Amino acid sequence: MPAGVSWPTYLKMFAASLLAMCAGAEVVHRYYRPDLTIPEIPPKRGELRTELLGLKERQHKPQTSQQ
Repeated sequence: MPAGVSWPTYLKMFAASLLAMCAGAEVVHRYYRPDLTIPEIPPKRGELRTELLGLKERQHKPQTSQQ
């Protein structure tokens, strides 16, 4: 095996790496919340606008203190 590691150790590290990669992709996907709808007419050049929807929602929520 690579780097002189046994099969069980190699497979554990591979599984942990794969799980971490998938979890990170899910976090990014939920944070940016992409618009997955497909318009019937594609936008013209320069008309497409993107926003951070997660950031926009957090800025509009009022801050309340719990005392």
